[in-house]
Amino acid sequence: MGTCNKMKLHTKVWNSPHYLVFLRLKQVSFSLFLIAILALFGTGLRTADAAEAATKPVKQSLNGLSQTSAVCISCHAEETRSIVQQWGASKHYGANVGCFECHQAEKGDPDAVMHKKYLISTLVTPKDCARCHEVETKQFAESSHAQAGSHLEGTIPHTLAAVVQGDSTVKGTQAATQGCVQCHGSKVTVSASGVLNSATWPNSGIGRVNPDGSLGTCTACHQQHDFSQAQVRRPEACSRCHQGAAHPQSEIYEQSKHGATFRASIDKMHLDSPKWIAGQDYVGGPTCATCHMSATMNVGMTHNVSQRLSWDLTQPVSSKTEKSADNRQEMKTVCISCHTDKVVQNFYEQFDNVVNLYNSKYGEPGTRLMDGLLKAGLRTEKTFDDSIEWTWFKLWHEAGRQARQGSAMVGADSVQWKGFAEVAELFYSKLIPQAEELISKAESGGKGAEVKDVKELLETIKHDPANRWMNGQ
Repeated sequence: MGTCNKMKLHTKVWNSPHYLVFLRLKQVSFSLFLIAILALFGTGLRTADAAEAATKPVKQSLNGLSQTSAVCISCHAEETRSIVQQWGASKHYGANVGCFECHQAEKGDPDAVMHKKYLISTLVTPKDCARCHEVETKQFAESSHAQAGSHLEGTIPHTLAAVVQGDSTVKGTQAATQGCVQCHGSKVTVSASGVLNSATWPNSGIGRVNPDGSLGTCTACHQQHDFSQAQVRRPEACSRCHQGAAHPQSEIYEQSKHGATFRASIDKMHLDSPKWIAGQDYVGGPTCATCHMSATMNVGMTHNVSQRLSWDLTQPVSSKTEKSADNRQEMKTVCISCHTDKVVQNFYEQFDNVVNLYNSKYGEPGTRLMDGLLKAGLRTEKTFDDSIEWTWFKLWHEAGRQARQGSAMVGADSVQWKGFAEVAELFYSKLIPQAEELISKAESGGKGAEVKDVKELLETIKHDPANRWMNGQ
């Protein structure tokens, strides 16, 4: 080939969109550059060779990238540029893990579809990730995150979103589909043709129930296609879901000393460190990942975010977790990376006192009162059709969680003004007066005998030593 023709060829390649995309990749290899040229000049990888490759075992290209993934790149470098660029900056790229290695499907998979003569699945599930990340997948499967979608239906919050706020049609559940489900996840259904049902997908909820039977999705936390460690270690990775009145962890973290310290020392956090051990790789404020997942000098990293929790703070009455003592001890090993034993011990004593105060003064009495009203026929089994049910829901599900979560994460404002102050107002100015009104109306209607027990219970609650201020004491 003459010099002039070479220059024309080079100019055509350099000005091509494929080459410009690959220039943006952090680790462009010569073999991928060849793929871009092949795609540009249409040299067969996407026609007959593609069909033949689809029926054969995955072959490796010059740098280890499979031939099938190379075919994917030849199209997607133009059609979905940002995805290819993200992948090009990832460790997956460096390890020659391409599109097909993650998206390949097997015959018989419920969500398998033919795409450009290749059998693939749009969804990449934990079952797929487990081919390489077996330990992490197993840990995740044991966490509360994995159960977040399958245990959602039938809960009081989901009933509020799907039933009270919706209607009887499929499209009438959009408050739940675009609200609860986007964080919790739900069952993804597939049409007969293998296309994902639009009523159930897109859905990157952490506890998504996948067509292959696996639970969850790694991309709920990990940014799709680049899977950056620095990204997932930042608090923003968790705040997508853990924020708002009912799950205020993000706001609590932002007001806490931990959050303030992280922001002040973010440039020293070494978020992309391979091991990222507190007290060794960084000494700034911890993030969510530090406390709940990351390794310390004494314990290993885990994808089971429940493993270090000693209290379940999500219910009307808090209870100890199944392995509370062991979980607490593991969390303490995180705390002592930055604090003394005495500080950690005193923190947990204060935290326990807050939870026990909420339980004994509000959670347990409120639960007994609501059960008593139900037994006496003063409220129905149906949720949210009685005013007092709205009051009770806001008391424990919003204000009560603020107080307890605030204490767990050293957020003083959430403990007091968003927490206990709101709990007290709802308990004394609404819940008790509403119960008294229901009992009074029943007595006026000649049902004194039926409400005798719940009336005695209410009086017991009002005269409990914890509520002595109500009686001028």
